[in-house]
Amino acid sequence: MDIATITGFVATFGLIYMSLGGDPGPFIDMPSIYIVVLGTLTAVLARSSFPEFIGSIGVALKTVKFKIDAPEALIEKLVELGTIARKDGMIALEGQDIANKFMASGIRMLVDGSEPAMIRATLEREMDMIKKRNTEGMAFIASAQEIAPAMGMIGTLVGLVLMLGNMSDPKSIGPAMAVALLTTLYGAIIANVICIPLNQKLAKLDLAESLNHELIIEGVMFIQSGANPRMLPDLLMPFVSPKARAKLEASAT
Repeated sequence: MDIATITGFVATFGLIYMSLGGDPGPFIDMPSIYIVVLGTLTAVLARSSFPEFIGSIGVALKTVKFKIDAPEALIEKLVELGTIARKDGMIALEGQDIANKFMASGIRMLVDGSEPAMIRATLEREMDMIKKRNTEGMAFIASAQEIAPAMGMIGTLVGLVLMLGNMSDPKSIGPAMAVALLTTLYGAIIANVICIPLNQKLAKLDLAESLNHELIIEGVMFIQSGANPRMLPDLLMPFVSPKARAKLEASAT
């Protein structure tokens, strides 16, 4: 679980709550919520199918519950697996505890004796499909980011129409004005406080995940070739940040 995402949202909304003077009541308006929050969701749904809608929500949740493996940890695992395969054969890799599902898929094909070209093509296809799902999730959030302020403006116009249509009734002016102002506020919060950070976080996760997949593909193909596993860290070193390279080099010696 990514604590940074949760901490950031809790802290941001906490600061907003503190600015309300401890009384959020005046800032909660159900008609405004219907127009902006539910209206944004239904407008995004209109752009997609139900399976895409549900799948995109799952991708968005990756910002909270998905953990990216450190490249150096993947390399160490690949070296361990490569050492086992070179010593005892590919069949010895069967039953090994591999937490990363993408790596486990590649190792399973090694155990099955699949051809190198087929292993690479299958893993690259799987990598492309994961990236496609991530891209669809980012497009979903980008749609919400685009639509929410527009729904806020629609709510503002609705509130103004209600207010101007009932100028003779002073009691109706306050609620209508609340709709006009709060819908703009809700739209700005959804777009800038929720959607933009989520999309930026997903973009970074997608890049890191793609790099890890490329690393794993190269590592699996190296193991398949039967080369010396001690050479593997040198091959995969470009995937590791400069700060982590010293640690990896130390463990390889």
